[in-house]
Amino acid sequence: MFLRLFLLAVILLPAAAPAQDRPVKPLRAGAPLSTEIVYASVTQKKDGDWEYLRGDCKIETTETLIRADEIDYNTATHWAYARGHVHFESYDDGDKLDADHGEYNLQSSEGKFYVVSGTSPGKLNARRGVLSTSNPFYFKGTWLERIKDKYILHEGFVTDCKMPKPWWTLSAPLFDIVPDDRAIAHRMFFRVKRVPLFYATRFYRPLGRNPRKSGLLTPNLGNSSSRGFLLGAGYYQVLGRSYDVSYRLQDFSQRGLAHTAEIRGKPAAGSYFDLLIYGVQDKGQDVDGTYVNKAPGFSIQSTGKADSLPWGFEGKFDINYLSSYLFRQTFSESYNEAISGEVNSTAYEQRHWTEDVLTIVFKQNQLFESATPGDKIEIQKLPEVDFQGRDSTLLHGPVPLWFSFQSSFALARRQEPTFETPNFVPRLDIYPTVSTAFSFAGFYLTPSIALRETWYGDSFASPGVVSSNPIFRNGREFNVDLRTPSLAKVFAPPKRLGVKAKHVIEPYAKFQYVGGVSNFNKIIRLDANDLYADTTQLEVGVVQHLYLKDSNGNINEMLTLSVAQQRYFNTDFGGALVTGERNVFASTEELTPFAFLPAPRAYSPIVSDLKFLYHGISGEWRADYDPVLGRVSASTVTAGIHYKAWFVNLGHRDINGDPTQIPGANQLQTSVGYGSSLRKGFNAAFGTTYDFVKGQILYMTTQGSYNTDCCGFGLQYQRLNFGTRDETLVRLSFQVANIGAYGTLRRQDSMF
Repeated sequence: MFLRLFLLAVILLPAAAPAQDRPVKPLRAGAPLSTEIVYASVTQKKDGDWEYLRGDCKIETTETLIRADEIDYNTATHWAYARGHVHFESYDDGDKLDADHGEYNLQSSEGKFYVVSGTSPGKLNARRGVLSTSNPFYFKGTWLERIKDKYILHEGFVTDCKMPKPWWTLSAPLFDIVPDDRAIAHRMFFRVKRVPLFYATRFYRPLGRNPRKSGLLTPNLGNSSSRGFLLGAGYYQVLGRSYDVSYRLQDFSQRGLAHTAEIRGKPAAGSYFDLLIYGVQDKGQDVDGTYVNKAPGFSIQSTGKADSLPWGFEGKFDINYLSSYLFRQTFSESYNEAISGEVNSTAYEQRHWTEDVLTIVFKQNQLFESATPGDKIEIQKLPEVDFQGRDSTLLHGPVPLWFSFQSSFALARRQEPTFETPNFVPRLDIYPTVSTAFSFAGFYLTPSIALRETWYGDSFASPGVVSSNPIFRNGREFNVDLRTPSLAKVFAPPKRLGVKAKHVIEPYAKFQYVGGVSNFNKIIRLDANDLYADTTQLEVGVVQHLYLKDSNGNINEMLTLSVAQQRYFNTDFGGALVTGERNVFASTEELTPFAFLPAPRAYSPIVSDLKFLYHGISGEWRADYDPVLGRVSASTVTAGIHYKAWFVNLGHRDINGDPTQIPGANQLQTSVGYGSSLRKGFNAAFGTTYDFVKGQILYMTTQGSYNTDCCGFGLQYQRLNFGTRDETLVRLSFQVANIGAYGTLRRQDSMF
């Protein structure tokens, strides 16, 4: 058992998971009884309490085996003294060692072994992104001893690489280990191919059920063309059983100091919180002795949940704050985060009943339009109370009736460069609905009627001018949803596709009438509820499916194609549409996210969505064809191919609608690679984002890795050129199998 503890002395590694109770193992076949000590040899001599075994000697108990050329065993003290080709094996733990000579007490399980080497079974780490190996841990030392509950390895090393030429070793003149408590390495070196990478005079690693321990964090290094050489160090502090805090300081040689602080806790079962603060004291870029392009700032991210709050509530929060978009563009480690101008925060409490849900929400949504200070749209709700009732039966029978409702009260505020509300605008919204359903000969008809009464405490007196005059919005709504019988045909496909195929066509039609909203342009937009406008419209569409059945009876959907268009009988949406401005209404947003209404029109674009999935090949093409413009106004394509270790991904976004409604865009994203972050051998990937409008590469990354049987090396090169960011990054990583990864190449930044 004590040999297993050597691997725990790998104190460079993250804290281990809490120890688990070991299951009781069945007795080995042919094993001695628990009270027996069996010994055998070529020759054997007895002298009082001593047994002298010579030639192919063996002493065995239920838990232990000792083999050697010579063994002197004292039956009274239970000490065995072994010499020559000594082999020790623990059946309980699977530990095995070989030594020149040694002494061991079969009763107290203590002893010493000299010129020792051996193995201890490794423990697979199933954590996502962690390199794993089935190799045992190998160890070697001048001598090994056990003193009561302590184990000491002298002048030794440990590794989980195959011997005799391991990729990495952890060596020290002394390993001091107490089971289920701690492991200490004195004057420790961590080496890769005999090259020392890390040294410490004393390293401590907890081994107990609560393995967290305060101490210094592993330093990290990096390099950036705009931020310079990076050197970082940190400290981790345990605050009792359920809380901890960490702080890391990083020095960007060309920009200044970066600070990262994190506080985590689990106050009770089913609850947690995590607060992360990141900031940079940016001095700017040095251009001929003058510092320019300064972007100091900070960001806050906090998440948490509580399953058991008073009165049956549960809660969750995701709070985010960004001091400036320029700071994010300059110092974000992620390309997708750096180009995103959205910062959203939500905190809510919720209570469920059988048919009703009560939600109390606090929200803040920020949209940064550019890196210019103040160029953002911000909407706050402090708070919003929603009470919803699911469908409940009012009447059974051939003509059933169901009743549902939505209601909310909000105190909201909106701020943007052109205007801001002077206070929190109160809004009360009540939205009851009664629906029924009919079916005949495969036709399904679902009509519904609804009333929507909304009161606003403030309104627009004129565009951009907020008035304290309250207004009412009175909506009357009638909807009909018609589903026709499906058309289907079963046929024999090409043999490589399967044994049977089925093509299904599902036409549908939706009619909607909304009336009474005569003051749409006086309403302050706080969220999607305020896009409710008069309309009389008909949406027609068809959805097609292609199903394949293989020889094993498995059925998969290979193709899905949906096509839809809306017809507007009220072309100005009750006066809500303003010619020449960007117009978005609730009914049009449900059809397509791309605005298309610069002027009154009778028809929407034709919206199509094609999805494909077959044996590692997947893709989706969503296209809006605008008959008024006579062209495809919006097209987004995503596709991916995975074949064995190869993968290719493609994404293209082409926005070519009316520029007064939505800005044009034409970008291509590609990635191609071989392997994965955990695959043994060489792995490589390349990706890029190209902007055809600007005629430049916004983002390019190349990553390569090599994984051995026990460790892995990774290198990533990134080139970023967008907004205020013009930077080249180089990231490195080193993985130790079953343990974890170290370096500046984080798993969330990896291409694999």
